Amino acid sequence: MADTAYLNALKQLARRELSEAQLRQRLSRRGYPEDEIDATVSRLRQDGSLDDARVAGAIARTQLALKKRGRLRVRREIEAAGIASALAERAVAEAYADVDGDALLAAAIDRRLGTRRLEDDREMARVFRYLIGQGFESDRAMAALRARRRRKA
Repeated sequence: MADTAYLNALKQLARRELSEAQLRQRLSRRGYPEDEIDATVSRLRQDGSLDDARVAGAIARTQLALKKRGRLRVRREIEAAGIASALAERAVAEAYADVDGDALLAAAIDRRLGTRRLEDDREMARVFRYLIGQGFESDRAMAALRARRRRKA
């Protein structure tokens, strides 16, 4: 039965990168006993098929390149995949090493507002909540919104 768990895990990993925690959860849901799951995970780690650092990097790069999210949201996404916060922080630092955070924030504001102006405080609060949800730091988000409001006024 251990080979069955291993083959099942390989099939899942062939479809998508998974963290160790995600894989353990999926195997457990399929009814495999804990000792088989432990043996499978150990074997996958040894042959390099399972690597949380690689998964963390992949999540960080995807969240940055495709979804254009801020550092905090990306870190939360990685930790939600069951990856240790030290690995999450390292992956985020590597992914954002060459990224201009202010330009990323400005692009997020432009995506949200387009050419519209920040008409009132309610609109500003709504965009601010959006930016916080996307993982941008609150002080930088508010400063960027205030600067945009002054520029467009």
